[in-house]
Amino acid sequence: MGDVNVKVPVREQDAKERATNFKEVCLGYNQEEAMEEASRCLNCKNARCIMGCPVAINIPGFIQEVKAGNIEKAYQIISESSALPAVCGRVCPQETQCEGQCVRGIKGEAVSIGKLERFVADWATEHGIKPVVTAEKKGKKVAVIGSGPSGLTCAGDLAKMGYDVTIFEALHEPGGVLVYGIPEFRLPKTDVVAKEIENVRSLGVKIETNVVIGKSITIDELIEEEGFDAVFVGSGAGLPKFMGIPGENANGVFSANEYLTRSNLMKSFREDSNTPIMKSKKVAVVGGGNVAMDAARTALRLGAEVHVVYRRSEEELPARVEEVHHAKEEGIIFDLLTNPTEIIADEKGWVTGMKCIKMELGEPDESGRRRPVEVPGSEFVMELDTVIMSLGTSPNPLISSTTEGLETNKWKCIIADEENGKTTKEGVYAGGDAVTGAATVILAMGAGKAAAKGIDEYLSK
Repeated sequence: MGDVNVKVPVREQDAKERATNFKEVCLGYNQEEAMEEASRCLNCKNARCIMGCPVAINIPGFIQEVKAGNIEKAYQIISESSALPAVCGRVCPQETQCEGQCVRGIKGEAVSIGKLERFVADWATEHGIKPVVTAEKKGKKVAVIGSGPSGLTCAGDLAKMGYDVTIFEALHEPGGVLVYGIPEFRLPKTDVVAKEIENVRSLGVKIETNVVIGKSITIDELIEEEGFDAVFVGSGAGLPKFMGIPGENANGVFSANEYLTRSNLMKSFREDSNTPIMKSKKVAVVGGGNVAMDAARTALRLGAEVHVVYRRSEEELPARVEEVHHAKEEGIIFDLLTNPTEIIADEKGWVTGMKCIKMELGEPDESGRRRPVEVPGSEFVMELDTVIMSLGTSPNPLISSTTEGLETNKWKCIIADEENGKTTKEGVYAGGDAVTGAATVILAMGAGKAAAKGIDEYLSK
């Protein structure tokens, strides 16, 4: 037994090696390591970790089962609250949620809750263990729009309650941001995402792909013509934002969304791909969030020298500390306190460089972060052939603009009650990025969960 104040270390692929492949970076715990890490849990009576979890998993409960070697029991405890444990164990920002609340973290390192969740979920997949459904059929139909984290969670919870659920997905493959947004080296698609979606299907959920709600069929038609008793909108936030600087329409400028979708969903890094991606030599990724790190680390694996250009300092980087650490280890260059002012292109319209200006931090703005201010006379040109804009996304207005009585706010986000997902339209609920704007997988799952409860209350009247 090691030091109880220190986490059992997790094996990782070597930085030099992983920078050249798309295999998973973190290799996770084996059973012996997981049981040792689980023994660090204090099994607190008033468990703060549960309060820090947006889907309220019984964390001490599942960890005690891991400690005792009852991995199947641990999986069933997690499954009561979460439809996507293998995903969450990999991509949740545990450090600010469950682990951020862990009492062990006061004097030492928090229990590695995320890595234990991942171990349990992977073990269950290897051993063919599925979540259990016990509810009787209710004879009512619910449509779920979008098969991302909020849609899958809402659908899974409703199916467990006995509802007949159909998910409608616009793309040709289910999974939403899990398949098009998060790279393979953080979240393997075949071994993890596809298998968790299979678990949701095993609950009786039907998934129809290539259905664009608002074009193929509207929400009103789902209710009036297809006989759905309620609808959940979990369509995400897929509309990328740009800076509005000169030259942004040049060839070689991508949104992070497009770049990652081509790479992740369309496998454009393969020689036989129908949607090839540029073989860039030097790439600038503008932004500092998790999506920026994903785009930067993808471009690096495709053979480019990669610079992350961010207008604030490292302290203000919104990305997870682990992602920044991995990016640096792999050789990504961080140009901090730097802001682009113009993209330069040649006579054929292809990017050749980017004009930038150095910044310094001034007084805090309304978000509480110190506002970046330009340093006069510090302009310079960065030579490159590709720019990836990673400045966040907003919801596509297609659904709200084709649905009578569904109100949105000034950011085109659907207005919905945080407690139960209720929108301004009778029988229609919403959650995840379509309501909040771009946020995390687990917050979207929490919203899907709340909406499932809201829909159940509405249909049980």
